[in-house]
Amino acid sequence: MSAPATTDLTVGIDIGGTSVRACVVDDSGHVLDTLRTATPSTTQALEHCLDRLVGELRDRWAVAGVGLAIAGFLTPDRRTVRFSPHLAWREANVAADMEARIGLPVFTEHDANAAAVAELNFGAAARGHNTLVLAIGTGIGAGLILGGEIYRGSFGVAPELGHLTVVPGGRPCACGKHGCWERYCSGTALVDTAVELLASQEYPRSALAAESDADPGSLTGRRVAAAAADGDPVAVAAYADLARWLGVGLGMIADVFDPDLIVLAGGVGAASGLILDDAREHYTASVTGAGHRQLARIRGTQLGEPAGVIGAAQIARQGLAAAQSDSQ
Repeated sequence: MSAPATTDLTVGIDIGGTSVRACVVDDSGHVLDTLRTATPSTTQALEHCLDRLVGELRDRWAVAGVGLAIAGFLTPDRRTVRFSPHLAWREANVAADMEARIGLPVFTEHDANAAAVAELNFGAAARGHNTLVLAIGTGIGAGLILGGEIYRGSFGVAPELGHLTVVPGGRPCACGKHGCWERYCSGTALVDTAVELLASQEYPRSALAAESDADPGSLTGRRVAAAAADGDPVAVAAYADLARWLGVGLGMIADVFDPDLIVLAGGVGAASGLILDDAREHYTASVTGAGHRQLARIRGTQLGEPAGVIGAAQIARQGLAAAQSDSQ
């Protein structure tokens, strides 16, 4: 039997389109335990997966609550998932349903907002005033901090920057549109670009070509990243294309929000060393009034890929504290 729970320890779960990561996190943002699995494709299987992961962690740690970082649209009260391009939930009362399953308070948040909360409390956004946290993984999520507070818009879905159209009629997106920014600037986009470059047969010496010929489904974002680090020409070109789209997108965002700090988080963001310098150059060149205005600092995440789970756990801790305050 587990020990009595303490609000010092909460579970954060980052539910992405590719994988689910569950961690026990303390009140200093330190990850104490981690479980990870592939994201199930159905609602029933996903909820069972979350229940199992929390159960395993509760067997080892005394936790008080659970925070879910979800790649999707949430209602303003952040209890219901309206829609997710990469998950099965549709108009689902996720917080209440998971509370009934798990037997602990459950708090839900958009995954990019969760990463923003983590970076604000424990990482690279601590010194920013108007900060954009861009979570680049399977897709693109964005968390916007204005005056130290998370901005969610009037109906709880802002800012969905990953689904801004950058190429009219371009690559199809899971959201139903074509040419979304995340289809050119994400881990998924990285693979798609590498596949297109391989098909062009302009890079006959690429090791990725042989791998792709042997197993067309073998290419992943992580594999392309490893190949880029080894100097593979296709992988390097794919990263250069991603950096260009990142810089162009950041220029558009700067024209709208004019942030003083941009933090790159998520799986691709955590590998920002491969793209940051090139992206910064494209951003500087594409922003309106280039050369005649102050530009945002662009930094890689200090927390790495766990930013989403750290933020989700912090949101759970904040929710528990607010509930305790309301009851007094």
